Amino acid sequence: MARRAEAHQAYGSCEVMESRFESIALTGNWRDPRVTESVSTIQAHLSARDVAWQVSAEYPGTDIATDRRFAESALPQTTDLLVAVGGDGTMLKAAQLAAAAAVPLLGINRGRLGFLADITPDAMLAAVDHVLAGDYAREERMLLAAEVTAPGVAAQTGLALNDVVVKRLDSGRMFEFQTFVDGKYVNTHAGDGLIVATPTGSTAYALSCGGPILTPTLDAIVLAPICPHTLSDRPIVVPGASAMEIKLRKQDEDQAAVCCDGNVIGDLSAGGSLSVHASTRRLTLVHPPGHDFYEVLRGKLHWGRNSRNGPETD
Repeated sequence: MARRAEAHQAYGSCEVMESRFESIALTGNWRDPRVTESVSTIQAHLSARDVAWQVSAEYPGTDIATDRRFAESALPQTTDLLVAVGGDGTMLKAAQLAAAAAVPLLGINRGRLGFLADITPDAMLAAVDHVLAGDYAREERMLLAAEVTAPGVAAQTGLALNDVVVKRLDSGRMFEFQTFVDGKYVNTHAGDGLIVATPTGSTAYALSCGGPILTPTLDAIVLAPICPHTLSDRPIVVPGASAMEIKLRKQDEDQAAVCCDGNVIGDLSAGGSLSVHASTRRLTLVHPPGHDFYEVLRGKLHWGRNSRNGPETD
C-alpha cells in the first residue's frame, strides 16, 4: 500500500511522487447534487480501471452496496487515498479524517472559492488518471492543536487545518484578552477576538482581518486580531514551533467561543486558558502535475486584470 509506507515526509516539502494508490475512499458535500453526480462519475471511472473504491455512508445513491460504504467517523484501514468533492468546507471536514488515518487527500472543487479543493470539474478525470499513474506531487500542511482549560472542568481539544478562533459570544461588545507566545507576554487586545492561523489558513478568515498570505509550506503561524479597537494592533507572524496562550482579562465576565475550522470546541471564560501549537500530525495534500500556488492566488483573488495569464515577454 502506498499510504502507510510514505505517509510522513519532512514538513515544508512539495515533491513529485511515483507511488500508486490501490484503494480510494470518496467523500463529499452530499447536499449538492453536482457533488453526487461527480462522485458517481469518479466511481465508474475507477471501476473501469480496476481500482478499489468505497464511498461514505451518507452518499445518497441507492445503487451502492453496503460493503462499499464506510462510516464518516473513520476511514477504512485499506484506504490509500481520500478524494473529497465539494468546497473548502468539505475539504476541512475531510482533512480531519485524512490526518487521523495518515492518508493523503485529493480535493475536487464543487464549491465557490476552492483554495484547498483545487481541481476543477472539467479536469477531474484527467487529474485522477495522473494520480493513479503515480504522476502527482505530495505537499504536507501544518495542523494546529488547541486545548481549552478551566478550573474544575475537563479540557476540551480540537484540531485545525485553517485556524483556531477565539471570538466573543456577545458580538455587540468588545472584550479584552491577553496573548502569550512561548510564555512571553505579547499584548492585551481589545476587540472581537483573535485568529491563530496556519499558512493554509492565511488565505481564509485571517486574510479578511488584514493578515498576510503565507506560502503553504512555510513553517510559521499567523496571529490576527479580529476588529481590534487599537488600529496599531496588527497581525504578527511567529515561528511554527511557537506555543500560544490566550487568556481573558479577569474582570471580563463574559465568555468567548473557541472554534477549530469553524467548529466550536468549547467556551473560554476568565480564569481559563486557550493553548494553541502545531500538532505532531500533518495533512498530506495530493496535487496533479502543474499545480502552482501562485496561479491559484491569481485566479482566486483576481490579481492583475491584464496580467493573470502570465508575465510579459519581449
